[in-house]
Amino acid sequence: MQNVTNMSASAGNTPAFAVKDCALIAISTGRRAHTLGEMCEHLQTVSIDSVYYHFWGGLIQARFDEREYNNDFASWVRHALHDAPLAERLAVLDPTDFADLEDLRRELLELMEQRLDESESLHWMRATRTFEFIRSQIVIFDTRHRIRSPEQLAEVIPQLSTGSVFYHFIDARRRVPDHLDDFREWLSVFGERYAGLRDQLAGVEPYFSSMTEIRERLTRALALAASGESP
Repeated sequence: MQNVTNMSASAGNTPAFAVKDCALIAISTGRRAHTLGEMCEHLQTVSIDSVYYHFWGGLIQARFDEREYNNDFASWVRHALHDAPLAERLAVLDPTDFADLEDLRRELLELMEQRLDESESLHWMRATRTFEFIRSQIVIFDTRHRIRSPEQLAEVIPQLSTGSVFYHFIDARRRVPDHLDDFREWLSVFGERYAGLRDQLAGVEPYFSSMTEIRERLTRALALAASGESP
C-alpha cells in the first residue's frame, strides 16, 4: 500500500510530508436498537465503519452536549438503558488497545452478552431513547502544505486544524502498518536520528482527550524532544 502521507521527493531527495485535512461524514445505516438484545444483534453484522464512528466520531464531529462517555455505546447504555455497571465497562474501552476494529467489535459483544447473563431484566427492558447506528465516511482534502524537514513539525503542528490532527494522528492508525500515526511513519524514513522524537509522539494518548488537547500534547511532545528532556 502506498505511504498514506503521500511523500514526494523534495530538494536533496528528502521526503516531504503532505499535510491533509478531513471531515467525517455521518451516514445512517437504518438500523436501530431499543433493547440490549437488539444492540447485540445489530453489532454482529453492522458495518465496521459504524463501530469506528461510534468510538471516534465524537472527537471530530460537532456535538451539542458535553460527552460524559467517550463512546456512544457506553453513553446509550447509561442514559437510555440506565445500566451503570455495563456503561462503566464499556466506557473504559480504548480502541487503540485492539489490533483492529473487528477485535473491538468482539469485545463489545462479549461485554454486552456477559451483562445479559447477569441481569434477567435487561432482556426485556426497553431504552428510553433509541440507539441509531451511524456509519462514517471520511472525506480527505489536500491542504497543499508540505513539511520539508522534521524540525518544521514543531512549527506546523500547533497551527494544524483539528481535522488534520485527526487524519494524521488518529485515522492513520488503521491505514499505516503497525498502527503508527502518519508523523511517526514519516519520521522513520530519517532513521535513528529522530528516534527520540518518535518516542515522544508515541507517548501522546490519542483517545481519552479532545482534539484540541491532543494537538496541545503533540506540541509539548515536540518541544520536549527538541530540548532533549523527558516527559
